[in-house]
Amino acid sequence: MCGGCGLGVGLSAVSDPSVRLRRATPPEGAGLDALRRAAAGCRACDLWRGATQTVFGEGKRRARVVMVGEQPGDREDREGRPFVGPAGRVLDDALERAGIDRDAVYVTNIVKHFKWKPRGKRRIHMTPSRIEIVACQPWFWAEMKAIRPEAVVLLGAVAAKAVLGPGFRVTRERGRMLEGPAGQMMLATIHPASILRGDPELRGQLMDDLVADLAPVRALLDAV
Repeated sequence: MCGGCGLGVGLSAVSDPSVRLRRATPPEGAGLDALRRAAAGCRACDLWRGATQTVFGEGKRRARVVMVGEQPGDREDREGRPFVGPAGRVLDDALERAGIDRDAVYVTNIVKHFKWKPRGKRRIHMTPSRIEIVACQPWFWAEMKAIRPEAVVLLGAVAAKAVLGPGFRVTRERGRMLEGPAGQMMLATIHPASILRGDPELRGQLMDDLVADLAPVRALLDAV
């Protein structure tokens, strides 16, 4: 169970029993504004030390769709807003092509601080550890409780495994509507950043695949 939110989580343990897990403790029953203020001072893991700031979710208070990725990137860390960099532009394009109103979407990440390593003058993305994911997860579940969306789109393997369990495989289940641990409809697909990292000659096909994966979300929203 996540700290204070009363919802189950898919990633709840590490393999080494000697590791003491720390978890964020969102204020019980808080709305998004209060959660955002509380998350700004989160010290549940050490990622805050190297980050510019906490990057909390953004969007309508009662968004019908939540899009959740792995963690903020370099630009998101500097601006304090999720999905405002190149991957965010890919996501916006995919939503438009899929016919999903961007204003109906709340965007966030499982991990709220940017994990990176230096390479010259650049800051290079590093995948968060399981301990860091577990520590930060309660913020995501508190967002879910505050918003209560109709559908959740898990962007990439880190988000999908965090929510649906370490055995979940995006490549096997992508584009399918599934029932999540708290009863919401969930769909997993690739992270938009993977399109940018992929073979330039295949980007068009990868984008088409992402748009196709989002079709069940569009259908769900149209059915209401």
